[in-house]
Amino acid sequence: CDSMAATGARTRSGSTIFAKNSDRPAAECQPLFHAPRRRGGGTVSCQSLVLDDVDETLAFVGARPWWLWGLEHGVNEKGVAVGNHTIFTRDPVAETGLLGMDLVRLALERGHTAAGAVEVLLSLVERHGQGGSGYFDTWWPYHNSFLVADAKEVFLLEASASRWALRRTGDGALSASNHVTIGTDWDRVGHDTIEHAIALDWWPDPTGVRFDFAAAYRSTDVVPPVVSSGRYAATCRALAAGPLDVASTMRAMRDHYDGGEVHVPGAMPDDERYFSVCMHADPVGTTTASMVVELGPQPSRPVLAWVAMGSPCACPYLPVVVGAPLPAEMEQGGQDPASGGAWHRFHALLAEVEKDFPVRGRYVRDFWRDFEAGLFPRVEAAVAALPPAGADRDAAAGHLVADAWARASAALDGLTERVRAL
Repeated sequence: CDSMAATGARTRSGSTIFAKNSDRPAAECQPLFHAPRRRGGGTVSCQSLVLDDVDETLAFVGARPWWLWGLEHGVNEKGVAVGNHTIFTRDPVAETGLLGMDLVRLALERGHTAAGAVEVLLSLVERHGQGGSGYFDTWWPYHNSFLVADAKEVFLLEASASRWALRRTGDGALSASNHVTIGTDWDRVGHDTIEHAIALDWWPDPTGVRFDFAAAYRSTDVVPPVVSSGRYAATCRALAAGPLDVASTMRAMRDHYDGGEVHVPGAMPDDERYFSVCMHADPVGTTTASMVVELGPQPSRPVLAWVAMGSPCACPYLPVVVGAPLPAEMEQGGQDPASGGAWHRFHALLAEVEKDFPVRGRYVRDFWRDFEAGLFPRVEAAVAALPPAGADRDAAAGHLVADAWARASAALDGLTERVRAL
């Protein structure tokens, strides 16, 4: 997975922009999931652990692989966005514990600010650790990093078992991929993170040199650096290129190096260009969902997120509003394509594009670019005109989201048929 976020000092609008691509098995359906506020108390059942619940949770929306309790990424009603990424460290991964996706959902349910969501993550990681497999039909447990953002600041948390390092930016930008990136530039580390590394000879005894988390904890034994080095460099370049807006962030999430927004097959797995931000590298990983959200300082403004239900180079970003109901088809979908839903329909289009990416990919990208150009200003104006918070606003926002999906659904049918004929 790849994420990036920039605070208002680095964006055109003055709002924080957060984005994440979720890289999963190519055929794994990842529909949307939305949850209203709920009264808690008692316990809550995650993927494999049962935890004490909180008294009240926050509403949120995000992307959830069909078989999981947790989410790959999402945003809550307070404007806190969270996404996770697989990272590889020297610590073994426990057979049971919290999945990265569990932790994303728990942070969204409980985090009223980015700083608050980080404290939720730290408490859970230290108490319960990480563990279990994040794959339905393969036993592959892994450690996680998390990018967390709100209108004021962005945090990167990298966790190895129950140890961690945290980096914060209040007026800058951060990105994350599938390797440990925090070196000596941490703001906080876990209470025994340095001592653990020293005890295992991953770091020398203190000599006055600032502790380097990546040097001590990062491992390349399982996955070589080439898998994530190019992708991480690409998101860093996008953040450094100048003030971001939603459109340029979407462009970064669709990056294929020299191919731009269109995948060009041909690179070999020992080449960084085989692994692009918009991933087409099955079985290592394929981008199966994406989200871009602008987190503004106005608490009265509804939280609008743009979501791609599949590879963002072959489908559009569509609007969702936290607290508003979603069209049933956007939340539908299971293991079998016959289960239906928007995700499987976009995946069927991608399967046709993959038969001739240079030709069909360009055709589809041009089509959805024009579609988005007509959709985005209409949605932004409609969101700005929504009534104050309450049931009326949620209902109006639901109509807005349903209308956008209806337009995309109608366009998708015709586009798939035309692509088959190319």
